[in-house]
Amino acid sequence: MSVQMVLLPVFVLVGLTFALLLSMIGARRRALVGGETKIRDVALGQSNWPARATQLANCYGNQFELPLLFYALIALALPLRHADLFIVLMSWVFVVTRFIHAGIFVTSNDFGRRSMAWLAGVLVLLAMWLYFALKILLAI
Repeated sequence: MSVQMVLLPVFVLVGLTFALLLSMIGARRRALVGGETKIRDVALGQSNWPARATQLANCYGNQFELPLLFYALIALALPLRHADLFIVLMSWVFVVTRFIHAGIFVTSNDFGRRSMAWLAGVLVLLAMWLYFALKILLAI
């Protein structure tokens, strides 16, 4: 697989992370400018943001949990030349689950649906890691 094909899902997921960051910044700015929150109430990292800003911040923070294992896998698979078609296809499936998870998180925040999207991503990522580990360990 070409480097571009392997990295494109990574770039898309990074784009999601930046979009959530910018959304969170906008929500926090609106809360401060609108007087809903005072700087002294959040200056030390207190969680005194309004619900919408907190919702976006939690979704943004989520992008540094499970996706970290995805980034690590790609960072290892690419230079070791084990980023094949399976890895690329599963990368796209993982990225789609992250978009679904984030979409639910920042809209309805339906915990049941959000959990299912998260679990789907976990299972896809687990399959990717098992596949990669077996390829390395069995020298396939």
